[in-house]
Amino acid sequence: MAHPVRLKLVNELVLGGAATATELAERVGESPANCSWHLRQLAKWGYIEEAEGGVGRNRPWRWVPVGNRWGSAGDSPELLRVGAELNALVLSQELALREAWDEQRLAEPEPWRHAGFTVQNIAWLTAEELAEIETAIVAMTVNKYGERFGDPAQRPEGSRPVRLVAWAHPAR
Repeated sequence: MAHPVRLKLVNELVLGGAATATELAERVGESPANCSWHLRQLAKWGYIEEAEGGVGRNRPWRWVPVGNRWGSAGDSPELLRVGAELNALVLSQELALREAWDEQRLAEPEPWRHAGFTVQNIAWLTAEELAEIETAIVAMTVNKYGERFGDPAQRPEGSRPVRLVAWAHPAR
């Protein structure tokens, strides 16, 4: 997962639905052969799978909705380092997308122009309370709206993909 092309491919599958390596190559600016190789690697680890309706090289792939967490307590030092690198890569991409939102915000329709937000706060919490917050965020996003990924009929009129990024860590 810790490769910029793989992150782009997964993002395209999440937002655009099932697609072939050739279709994805056009969207992410890579060759179909390179995309095909990265798609097979993603499938090997269960992040994506072949979608129905493919024949030969014209095989569509689809995202497998799973939560991702890298570098959890109890992992080896190597896995913790890899998790930290992947988190840094994901956050840098998300921050770039957030900056792009600021640049194009005024071109958005009025209801969307003010819908995006940034929240920054500091709270005195126990480890258990912080875990409760994570559970609540997952419940509010993935659990409540997760069916909309696989079934476009579940998406309300006027809805669009919204990026939600949250992180929490003890302050120094």
